[in-house]
Amino acid sequence: MRWSNVIPDIGKWSLQKSTGAVMNTSSQWDDFRVVLAIAESGSLSGAARILGVNHATVYRRLEKLETRAGVRLFERAASGYAMTPTGEAIAERAKRMRDTVADAERYLLGQAASLTGTLRLTTTDALLNAAMPVLAEFRRAHPCIVLEITTSSERHNLTRRDADVALRPTANPPEHWIGKSLGVIRQAIYAARGMAVNADTPWVGPDVVMGYRTLERWMEDEDVASLVGVRADSTIGMASAIRAGMGQGVLPCYLADPISDLQRLGKPIPALETPLWLLTHPDLRRAASVRALFEAFSQSFSLP
Repeated sequence: MRWSNVIPDIGKWSLQKSTGAVMNTSSQWDDFRVVLAIAESGSLSGAARILGVNHATVYRRLEKLETRAGVRLFERAASGYAMTPTGEAIAERAKRMRDTVADAERYLLGQAASLTGTLRLTTTDALLNAAMPVLAEFRRAHPCIVLEITTSSERHNLTRRDADVALRPTANPPEHWIGKSLGVIRQAIYAARGMAVNADTPWVGPDVVMGYRTLERWMEDEDVASLVGVRADSTIGMASAIRAGMGQGVLPCYLADPISDLQRLGKPIPALETPLWLLTHPDLRRAASVRALFEAFSQSFSLP
């Protein structure tokens, strides 16, 4: 294991013909990205979300590529898009292209000794609230670094460089990443202040798309899953529903304790304690911007 409480020291594609002429066009790489996005999501709408474009753009790109190549890359079905053998081969090559670009980008950022450029951080919506004071101070201290922040319950891929640094609750951080432990997230049951709570009080729970299986299992074990009247796909959404008096529910103490119109119902729940990690890819551990962000969290971030 490479884990510790301190972090260690920290385009365009050219396709050449046999004659030597260079086809230097980013549109071809965009076509391959479309194929890969459809392959990974299984649908045009899913690919559109990955690429940050609309459904029609993905459709036109795919149709144009298949027409130009004279071969089907996907079979269309009501259940989604299924790759043909040719589609599988192209998707695999596109994945290698993407990984090569990400590897080159990581290497360049990892060599950067100056506190400039773009730094990508991924975290959850609730943790972003808690981390924002640290990030604001970081920006004041390093104004030449542009922070790109993504909030999602999904795990972004640091290997593909979907993000450079991840602030994530996890009991099992991937062994091939390095990082710093920032403490333990404690959770408890909350309700709107002044709300009368009894055995029949409805619950606010996580929607399945949130991927919060640990909380779902706890609610099942406590025989309260059947009392759920509201489900939300984010922790912030759950907190909003609980504040509105729509039911009681489990929230992180760092988020709920400072909210004056919420009341905590009992002590934190040991079974729901989760370690919090700040993670990065090993190739980025010496990047000045990454080191500076780790230092900022080490000095200024704490959990209740």
